[in-house]
Amino acid sequence: MKARYQYRFYPTDQQQQSLAQLFGCVRVVWNDALAICKQAEKLPSNNDLQKLVITQAKKTLQRTWLSEVSNIPLQQSVADLGVAFKNFFDSMKGKRKGKKVGRPRFKKKTNQQSARFRIGGFSIKGNEVYLAKVGNIKPIWSRFLPFSPTSVTVIKDCANRYFLSFVVEIEPFSVDAKNQSIGIDLGIKTFAVMSNGEKAKSPDYSTLDKRIRKLQKKLARQLKGSKRRNRNRIRIAKLHNQIADTRKDFLHKLSTKIVNENQVIVLEDLNVSGMVKNRKLSRAISLQGWREFRVLCEGKSEKLNRNFHVISRWEPTSQVCSECGYKWGKLDLKVRSVQCLNCGTEHDRDENAAKNINKGASAVLALRVEEQLAVGIGHCHDSKRTQRNCKTTSVAESVEASRITARKRAVSMSILLTFLVGVDLLCRE
Repeated sequence: MKARYQYRFYPTDQQQQSLAQLFGCVRVVWNDALAICKQAEKLPSNNDLQKLVITQAKKTLQRTWLSEVSNIPLQQSVADLGVAFKNFFDSMKGKRKGKKVGRPRFKKKTNQQSARFRIGGFSIKGNEVYLAKVGNIKPIWSRFLPFSPTSVTVIKDCANRYFLSFVVEIEPFSVDAKNQSIGIDLGIKTFAVMSNGEKAKSPDYSTLDKRIRKLQKKLARQLKGSKRRNRNRIRIAKLHNQIADTRKDFLHKLSTKIVNENQVIVLEDLNVSGMVKNRKLSRAISLQGWREFRVLCEGKSEKLNRNFHVISRWEPTSQVCSECGYKWGKLDLKVRSVQCLNCGTEHDRDENAAKNINKGASAVLALRVEEQLAVGIGHCHDSKRTQRNCKTTSVAESVEASRITARKRAVSMSILLTFLVGVDLLCRE
């Protein structure tokens, strides 16, 4: 499986100029190729696009400066455009899972910039990373790379921070887990409530969020293209990065703890796009990062050979008693605790939902075992026979012999009698 390792670095003034030129060339090649694709009746191939926007463009006066940067990131930019169009068409045809992917758009100078180097365009020498026609860069090695990377991407975000992102091939490994399974119910005030009684509260983003909203109102009144507007835009980007970094740190630590301690992790499939339509809770829901937490848990479970499951969003986890199974119906969001009418047990709403989610794990595992048994039986019996609702046993009971066994015994007895009769006749002669 592939893993990404990201490190921050601080380029010199000369390297900043070289990187700015590289980002500009990559952006221009992308935009030129996208403009050709929009005008063409049939989507051209990557080789044809590279000849048009790179090879032939370097010979013109308007694009001669493309030869001043490495050719590898320019070719990769055209390849990335081909992947973007493929994802768009697969999404339109229904071949790609998830929400619909939009059509590729033109890149802007004020957005995040990136350039990817393949093998041959970069090398690691000690504590430095050499990039073609950029020079040696000294990243802050917060952790060691487990294997040699297959590619490296240079990133400059909206707050003018620089990163090196390496892609490395790693192999999954197994670590013994303390617990068998755990169910997790996600929320707003309490980010995660586990079936074992533990709770994880998300960081408070309200102070930074208020500052962002205030600066965004100021940005809307400023003149486009002015220096003050650009400075205000960078201030807003830095505040957004503070929230994103705080959230990412919290989600990484929580997901690592959960995956390390449990063999089976079960989450509920939330309809986030529908929940965001609630205008009173949309901003709070968007700040939580529920989808990012699910992706992190899924990736780390694959790395440590854990079983990760997602139950259906239509499961009534908050409407069923986790002790006796009595269903009391839908509850209002302001109701945080409920007492079962059947068994009299008082439940916390989120803890009860987490326990029901955890019970869904055993149901999923039992269903998979039954599917595997059905597949195994299908190799021995006729497919039409297995589709019937009759009970079949893999081994015949000792008291009652099966039809096949009885028939075989009858045939063997007849052969034995025939043999004995023949021997008796020979002896008499």
